[in-house]
Amino acid sequence: MPSCFSCKKEIQVLDRVGRSESCPHCRADLHCCRNCEFYDPKAYNECREPMAERVLEKEAANFCDYFQMAGKPYSAGGKSSEAKRKLEELFKKK
Repeated sequence: MPSCFSCKKEIQVLDRVGRSESCPHCRADLHCCRNCEFYDPKAYNECREPMAERVLEKEAANFCDYFQMAGKPYSAGGKSSEAKRKLEELFKKK
């Protein structure tokens, strides 16, 4: 079952995810790059689909025709992402 990139909670998807659909738990946009099967920050334009147009806001709803809801949203994981998160918290503007 797919889950939301923002709150990580599972979402029931019956058919296709429409552009205006949002997560029932946190209201984040569902039809966005971060929930897509093709999202990969290491790939060109952060997308493994070579025909897709560039999308700047990866967490906002978009009109991409290649969108496919991922089983699990992309997670960088590892020690480096944890270290980066801690540094961002340390230097967060107040």
